[in-house]
Amino acid sequence: MKKFFLISAGTIGGLGSVLLLNHPNLATTSNLTAVAGKSSTSAVQTPAAQAPAVSTKSSGTFAGSAVDVGYGNVQVSITVKNGKITDAKALQAPTGRSDRYTQFAVPVLVQQTIAAQSAHIQGASGASYTSYGWATSLQVALTKAGL
Repeated sequence: MKKFFLISAGTIGGLGSVLLLNHPNLATTSNLTAVAGKSSTSAVQTPAAQAPAVSTKSSGTFAGSAVDVGYGNVQVSITVKNGKITDAKALQAPTGRSDRYTQFAVPVLVQQTIAAQSAHIQGASGASYTSYGWATSLQVALTKAGL
């Protein structure tokens, strides 16, 4: 009978700690705008307020900040031509035992970045922390580019 209570308590405790883990949520932009130096209230703008940033048609290569995701740093660089993202690459990405996931995730994240033309990407399945770091660094690069 004592074993039953010990096993039950251990299971409940373990399940509770797993449920308390906070995984990155790519659907919210409040984290991304705060990193880019904007308040979360400035993310809600009217289309007229956003039009001048798009009309500048910036060009060049812009690097985001390095983001520590626990397995290593993620840093993104984007190439912009006439206000459109034409290329994205990882300047830094997790290596070592996470290298397998990184090699899978980076091409997916590059493709999503170019398709979305923003930091609103889905992320790569199985690489949620790398995806979070990518989106955060990408937002900083987009801010530097004026997009």
